Amino acid sequence: MSPTTDAQNPADRPAQARIGLLKCGTIRTDLIPRHGDYPELFGALLGHHPLSITTYDAEHGELPRSPGECDGWLVSGSANSVYDDEAWIDATGRFLSEIVAAGVPLVAVCFGHQLLAQALGGEVRRSERGWGVGVHRYDVTADLTGWPGGDPPAHLDLLAMHQDQVTRLPEGATVLASSEHCPVAAYSLGERVLAVQAHPEFTPELTRELIEGRIERIGSQRAEAALAELDRPIHGDVVADWFAAVLTN
Repeated sequence: MSPTTDAQNPADRPAQARIGLLKCGTIRTDLIPRHGDYPELFGALLGHHPLSITTYDAEHGELPRSPGECDGWLVSGSANSVYDDEAWIDATGRFLSEIVAAGVPLVAVCFGHQLLAQALGGEVRRSERGWGVGVHRYDVTADLTGWPGGDPPAHLDLLAMHQDQVTRLPEGATVLASSEHCPVAAYSLGERVLAVQAHPEFTPELTRELIEGRIERIGSQRAEAALAELDRPIHGDVVADWFAAVLTN
């Protein structure tokens, strides 16, 4: 199927790689005018890199014809769980398997991180530890696949917003980052596949409004603690460089 939208690259900078964004959900609609939706968020995150982003509305059945339709692929978050009985989730999972089999670069975030694991034989469940929200610190536990140069940090501080987690990795996957709350915070499959549970594309301002709108679901104590930490520095820029390096590998 044809993509819904073509996003954003500054007109004075020629694109060197066409990246397909499989959009698996929508940011809360009342927040989009202020913060943008996933295409705008990923466009801003990767805006300093020679990439153009083409969006496919996977949530509404819009998938590419083949993995070779783009030079690399991004998979967004979603309000759904990957184990929900939805035809589009199954279809998107099958397409992710095709991307991996074809050896095309792939970066999967939050829901995407979970869907990729499930599609390849791993397991995803609702976390017994409750919501992961706010700024979380993830210890780097292995060489970071595709790290763009220099020594990677000992930890990554990133914005999180999730209830589900990967509880069993697919065969051949390597855990790259971990925390007590989220043991599988990032993993890789070879040199061209990277999955991250956190949301590097989120901003503290967007995260604040998301938390404030979910206080009853998250729990007031956890939500207030997360809100209090949103001014902590995060590694969004270095993770953007990492994503770009993997996507253009």
